[in-house]
Amino acid sequence: MNLTSIDTPPVAETTTAPTTAANDDISKAKTLRDSVAIALNNYLATLDGQDVCDVYNMVLSEVEAPLLEEVMRYTRNNQTRASQMLGLNRGTLRKKLKQYDLL
Repeated sequence: MNLTSIDTPPVAETTTAPTTAANDDISKAKTLRDSVAIALNNYLATLDGQDVCDVYNMVLSEVEAPLLEEVMRYTRNNQTRASQMLGLNRGTLRKKLKQYDLL
């Protein structure tokens, strides 16, 4: 399960109201940090006691991929400018772009 799937919880009568409230919470977030915290809390709430692992990598990939996409769009796919903007080595940027099938 990824963070985007919390917008579409498993079909159940009890999840309809919290999803609307969760979306309202995210729209009120003032910072990226707030948005991540709210999304992660909503995700954890939907687990209903189930064990989960690798949350760290799931969150990183959910945030890193759109970050790279938007920076590449902003720099018009100029990898040198994008790597400078992100504070990454150009080789590291290329590796990450390949990892997310953005190159």
